[in-house]
Amino acid sequence: MRRRNWDEKGERRFRLTLLAVLVLALVGLHLIAPDFYPTVWTLTRDRDLEGLIAYLRSFGIWAVFVSFFIDVIINIVGFLPSIFISTANGLIFGLFWGTVISWLAETTGVVISFWVMRVLFRTMAMHLIERSKTLSKLDQYESWQAVAVARAIPYMPNGLVTAISALSSMPFEQHLLGSLIGKLPSVALEVCVGHDIVRMGEHAERLTVIIIVVAVIYGAVWWYGRKKKKARQEADKEIKK
Repeated sequence: MRRRNWDEKGERRFRLTLLAVLVLALVGLHLIAPDFYPTVWTLTRDRDLEGLIAYLRSFGIWAVFVSFFIDVIINIVGFLPSIFISTANGLIFGLFWGTVISWLAETTGVVISFWVMRVLFRTMAMHLIERSKTLSKLDQYESWQAVAVARAIPYMPNGLVTAISALSSMPFEQHLLGSLIGKLPSVALEVCVGHDIVRMGEHAERLTVIIIVVAVIYGAVWWYGRKKKKARQEADKEIKK
């Protein structure tokens, strides 16, 4: 028992230490560049794509690191739109590298957000799950596959998916795996669509094909899910009879 209590205290202390390091890093950046956060906030809030692209390019060869950091912060916060930074990455670095940068940055952001929620609200989350039948079911059925499906939906609010995952008992590794797999198609779609909308004159045909293909795929997934749910409901009725 004493060994277990020591392990729990040590784990809690380690997590809080990492959280303190993260906070100090964010504060340190503000002290070094006081205009960084206000500028990023304003450009993102106002959906100023041209301003964001110009701001990133002003960093020269460091633009990729600044873009990565901005994308991470946006996904940690959870309620700021990431579509603009994804579009900017596609226009600045090209579709392939823009997708890779945005994918890794968004995954890093949601994973950090998940971890922070677990550290700060772990006890509260456990009590909520124990007291709520709905959250108990959520805790029982949550898996990396469910996270992957949720993350794969384009323009899905990251904060909502992260909060639901953090309230479950899902292991960190499963959330990481689900986020990595699910984020790739959604980010690729955001980068491509955003890039082609801005350059509509050059890529109108490709944009049309992408929209049609995506609509067919997601429509088929929705239809399959609805059919599977209906079959499950009918099977439950048969069992009750």
